Amino acid sequence: MPAVFELAHRVRPEEIDALGHANNIVYLQWIVRAAVDHSAAQGWPAQAYRDLGSGWVVRRHEIRYLKSALVDDELVIRTWLAQARKFSCLRRYQVIRQSDRAMLAAAETEWAYVDFNTGNLTRIPDEVAQAFTVVPDGEKDSEAKSAEPA
Repeated sequence: MPAVFELAHRVRPEEIDALGHANNIVYLQWIVRAAVDHSAAQGWPAQAYRDLGSGWVVRRHEIRYLKSALVDDELVIRTWLAQARKFSCLRRYQVIRQSDRAMLAAAETEWAYVDFNTGNLTRIPDEVAQAFTVVPDGEKDSEAKSAEPA
């Protein structure tokens, strides 16, 4: 299972805004989709969380827009867990244009783990934590560590 997950995406005409580049909100959609797809690739699709009665919600997003994405650009959205705690994790992202390997955006999301019935924070179950690998800053292309919550 990949510690660093990559989602391929071609920029569609409907994602372009009045300024002729990808709208800022679609970057958010891309990174959330990459996170959800990464979780599914690790054996945790949405239905598995519903069955468990708990799962991830966003606490905070931060996106740094560096360059514009244009219609038909082929992108790779990379994501990985940078930190794991008892009740939350920090996920990082890079949006990269394949043609020139330019980083178009860098982002991070703090995800909180909650009980779906109460909405309250709950400890990340061991079976969920063990499905992911934490890739500390500076190690994204090398050795990764288990995602056991701290």
